[in-house]
Amino acid sequence: MNSYILNTDDDVAEMLTAIGEPSIDALFKGIPSELRLKRPLDVPPPLSELELERHVRSLAAKNQSPASVVSFLGGGAYDHFIPAVVDTIAGRSEFYTAYTPYQAEASQGTLQAVFEYQTLMCQLSGMDVANASLYEAGSGVAEAVLMAMGITGRTGEVLVAETVHPEYRQTLTTYLANLKATVRVLPCPGGRLDPEAVAAAVNDQTIAVVAQSPNFFGHLEAMAAIGAGAKASGALFISVFDPVSLGLLKKPGEYGADIAVGEGQGIGNPLHYGGPYLGILTCRAEYARKIPGRLVGETTDKNGKRCWVLTLQTREQHIRREKATSNICTNQGLFALRAAVHLTALGPQGLRETAELCTRKAHYAAAELTKVPGVKLAFPTPFFKEFTLTLPREPVVVLKALRAEGYHAGLAASRWYPEYANAMTVAVTEKRTKAEIDGLAAALRAALA
Repeated sequence: MNSYILNTDDDVAEMLTAIGEPSIDALFKGIPSELRLKRPLDVPPPLSELELERHVRSLAAKNQSPASVVSFLGGGAYDHFIPAVVDTIAGRSEFYTAYTPYQAEASQGTLQAVFEYQTLMCQLSGMDVANASLYEAGSGVAEAVLMAMGITGRTGEVLVAETVHPEYRQTLTTYLANLKATVRVLPCPGGRLDPEAVAAAVNDQTIAVVAQSPNFFGHLEAMAAIGAGAKASGALFISVFDPVSLGLLKKPGEYGADIAVGEGQGIGNPLHYGGPYLGILTCRAEYARKIPGRLVGETTDKNGKRCWVLTLQTREQHIRREKATSNICTNQGLFALRAAVHLTALGPQGLRETAELCTRKAHYAAAELTKVPGVKLAFPTPFFKEFTLTLPREPVVVLKALRAEGYHAGLAASRWYPEYANAMTVAVTEKRTKAEIDGLAAALRAALA
């Protein structure tokens, strides 16, 4: 016990008696002894406020300013431009401090903002229904599969393309660890999923097929053909998309997706050192009653005025255990708001121009980087804003050298794909300039010399 816990020894004894435990240590008997801390914490003596502030500032001074590093990182986290209006509106106190809308009648502003977000997500994806948002794309993929299990009534396999983000696949495997359903990863030796492999793998117990486009390597999948192969045996087709790419590419609703999931970080949300992010989940209208999380609907009040309310669920939705569609009981409300403001500020034309800039700059970067001796494109397939290179040296070593020159140059694929030991992915957003791309090419040439 310590001074931060206000229970007296008598309080502790009374509580232990009530729960039938002889001591505090007995409460932790379920934790293996080798994992328990058996030494005193090596905590330095206390500091005054002045000393503590000086110490914290010295630690903070070791951080690199984001402006001092040029980011070509990707893999689901992208350095996109965020208009100032996003921070201005999302930072207003009525949004920034609003609590989750359990009582709809007291949260009309929050509910309207979520309704606008849902509307924009439907327009963006071409799907009929969007929920209030999930935590990030990884949990979105897992929730989409659970949703597919409820729709199909099947407990067999979920077929997932190897080119789906490895962390999304890992999240899905974790979700299904104690359920009958299993995950089967479909190999993609050429950096893309072969639709014929899907058609050969599905059967009458396949729950869903999950494919991502642009995929983890940045390349475009044949989504319509993949979806057709899935549906031939009654499985659902789950699409994982990049919302920025939909400024140019076909929408999931246009190529036959049943459920579409996206990572919303790239639309209005900073990198935040890896999170929290925004999980987008949309579906066809007939599956609305199976969608997890919150759904805001428009209605009228007793005076005939337009208003909003949580719909297709009761407040007890999130505590009904086996009858609930998910254990998701809240949503990334502030990040959903930021995404809504961002898309509204850009408009359809602005989103298209952003996507075009990403594409043109990425292809320019690929051309310049592959002029460096020994550097090649890993896959000769179309890509959007991200692509994969093979290097003549181990990428981890090269990336470290490039960081010293002020470039976060990409991700080493070997972290997730041991078979691609010499490959790295590079992402180019609309923020990257010709000078920055040329600088990266020069730095890469020097690092490989």
